[in-house]
Amino acid sequence: MERVIYIPPDGPPQGPGPSSEIYGIMGEANIFRMMSDFYKELEKSEIRPLFPSNMEEASKKSAAFFVTILGGPPLYAQMYGPPRMRARHLPFEIDKRARQVWLACFEKTLEGADVKYQFPPQHLEGFKDFLKGFSAWMVNKA
Repeated sequence: MERVIYIPPDGPPQGPGPSSEIYGIMGEANIFRMMSDFYKELEKSEIRPLFPSNMEEASKKSAAFFVTILGGPPLYAQMYGPPRMRARHLPFEIDKRARQVWLACFEKTLEGADVKYQFPPQHLEGFKDFLKGFSAWMVNKA
């Protein structure tokens, strides 16, 4: 049976991305550490089977993406080519439940992020809004 790809009715995220000031405050090392911690949360979650066996390597790839969107250099594009995140996620069946689990893991990681990663508190809500829109666009299964 051919798989039907669900397309979120709202389309790609329309709002502003996260503030580019975030990278200047956090720096690359903190973003990589934050993503490593996030992937440790994912590893304990019910959506673990959606991820590669080497979660630390996967976290580094994700961190390269987040460095760029948080205002840093285009690491992801330099290492892996154009992000095209929806296309890269299509091989994995991501439903609304998986999205909620992913967001919950990020939410847990972001607790105390101002202290743990020097995440600028004034930009935290904007970043969370970005994650909500970004993750909604990754859903590809009704």
